[in-house]
Amino acid sequence: MGELRLAELDGDNLGAVIQIPPAVGAKAYVAPVVYSIAEAYVTPTAWPRVILDGDAVVGFVMANWDPDNEIPAFRGGIWRLNIADDAKGRGVGRFAVEEVAAEARRRGYDEITVLWDPAPDGPEGFYLRVGFQKTGELFGETIGTRRV
Repeated sequence: MGELRLAELDGDNLGAVIQIPPAVGAKAYVAPVVYSIAEAYVTPTAWPRVILDGDAVVGFVMANWDPDNEIPAFRGGIWRLNIADDAKGRGVGRFAVEEVAAEARRRGYDEITVLWDPAPDGPEGFYLRVGFQKTGELFGETIGTRRV
């Protein structure tokens, strides 16, 4: 693995990032990247970022920074995390979480949140390993909170 970094979404990386699973219509515990990009376009508080390994697109993370949101779980944290299949297990997801935590600190947040589907084959184990603790439930999903 080369040097991981975050980059803004642009015309140079758009084609590669929308190819990251899951495909539109595929059963998954996270929305396809193309949905996230559309949501970011209409949500001024969204913070979409492409994850690069050197020059290769290996993932996508979208956070949200909305400190006045009436729902505490939506004030600051991860909305989406998609990792390319061939990059899974190489620390890319952990890197993305750490980068979101660092951005939260820069913005003055004390914690970040994420919601996940509590299904047995869902992402709960990953989020617990990277420091989130289960702190509630919202819309049938588990709320995870992590101090930053």
